[in-house]
Amino acid sequence: MGIVIGIIVGLLIGAVAAWYVTGKMANSKAQNILSDAEKDAEVIKKNKLLEAKEEALTMKAELEKQANQRSSRLQVSENRLKQREMSLTQRQEELNKKISEIDSTRSKLDSTRENLEKEKEIFAVKNDAIEQLYQKSVKQLEEISGLSAEDAKERLVETIKDEAKVDAQSYVTEIIEEAKFNANREAKKIVIQSIQRVATETAIENSITVFHIESDEVKGRIIGREGRNIRALEAATGVEIVVDDTPEAIVLSGFDPVRREIARLALHQLVADGRIHPARIEEVVSKVKKQIDDEIVETGKRTVIDLGIHGMHPELIRLIGKMKYRSSYGQNLLQHSRETANLCAIMASELGLNPKKAKRAGLLHDIGKVPDDEPELPHALLGMKLAEKYKEKPDICNAIGSHHDEMEMTTLLAPIVQVCDAISGARPGARHEIVEAYMKRLNDLENLALSYPGVIKTYAVQAGRELRVIVGADKLTDQETEALSADLAKKIQTEMTYPGQVKITVIRETRAVSYAK
Repeated sequence: MGIVIGIIVGLLIGAVAAWYVTGKMANSKAQNILSDAEKDAEVIKKNKLLEAKEEALTMKAELEKQANQRSSRLQVSENRLKQREMSLTQRQEELNKKISEIDSTRSKLDSTRENLEKEKEIFAVKNDAIEQLYQKSVKQLEEISGLSAEDAKERLVETIKDEAKVDAQSYVTEIIEEAKFNANREAKKIVIQSIQRVATETAIENSITVFHIESDEVKGRIIGREGRNIRALEAATGVEIVVDDTPEAIVLSGFDPVRREIARLALHQLVADGRIHPARIEEVVSKVKKQIDDEIVETGKRTVIDLGIHGMHPELIRLIGKMKYRSSYGQNLLQHSRETANLCAIMASELGLNPKKAKRAGLLHDIGKVPDDEPELPHALLGMKLAEKYKEKPDICNAIGSHHDEMEMTTLLAPIVQVCDAISGARPGARHEIVEAYMKRLNDLENLALSYPGVIKTYAVQAGRELRVIVGADKLTDQETEALSADLAKKIQTEMTYPGQVKITVIRETRAVSYAK
């Protein structure tokens, strides 16, 4: 027990000693921390003072700079004010001088006005005297002549007017006569030069084509057994084939040059190939039609290239190529249009107009004669509608539509196209009125039959003395075919004018076609 107490007492004494030592150490540490803090505070204080001094110096320099700037601006403003003051002083002096000059001028004007007033009074007195003398003279003249002054004045004026009218009329008449003479002379000169520079051959288009063969043996093969080959060829092409005693020649007769050309080329290929039968004939005719269509497009392209015309719609180019197979009063339409185009270009150049536009209008002026579907419109107006449809310029469209006076001319191109069209058609031997009327009659004959339902193709042959009508077997019966033939005969008899008589042949056949695969 005594040991335990001794241990406890020792522990207490150790704790007290430790507490004492620890307190001493804490006090010393606190003192050290305080001293360090005081030192740091002193350093911070010095730094802040230095920063404050630097900032104060900076602000002082900035303020001095601003003060200097303000003083310089004030100095500039002061200089400007001084200059303005000097200029105002000079202006004031100038104004004073001008005022003095105006005063002196005013005094001079006053004196002049007084002089004028005096002269005016003197002039008024003299004028009164002259007026009295004039009235006295007028009265004396009126007494002598027996006319009043107003009557004499009117007579004098009328006399002067009549003389002026006579002189003016004679002068105007002289100028008009001179202008007409010069205009006629220049017009004749331009027309003659244009005709001389565009000299082309003229040839009347015929309605027959002669197909030459090597021997008469070929004729029998073309005719075929019981004439089936020649009937198939006529039905496929719409051309009448005349095989007579003429040696080594077969005549292809038809008013449409395209059909005649198709028949000629088809016959040429059939004879060269040697196989001539109805199926082969139809195959060759179909190929030749496509070949002719390609040739039409090629002809149109070659024509516009030769004439130097660019940017034309492809459909118009196709119609131009088709002109090769059309005629105007027996004159080839493409040749006529090319000639008109060249004449228009020359005449436009002589008149100082655009020759390219004139050439374009001249080439297209008869384009309305080409389409197969011919509405109830004159060809000039139809051509204008086609040109408008394919985006041709308004002045060209007007020239096309008005070249036969069917609408008003609004541009200078229109009369040029009209004149050149007349020049081309008026050449000796260029046209033949009867041929054109004949072709129109055959066209009307075919179109009349085509207007009936069920009709597929129509061909006018034998120079219009026979009309062959091909109908669809699935559309009309045999009885309806007979009725169609009789109805067509009555309608042609009542509505058309023709020489002799017209035979109407309606063909209806049934075909069965199959393919072995």
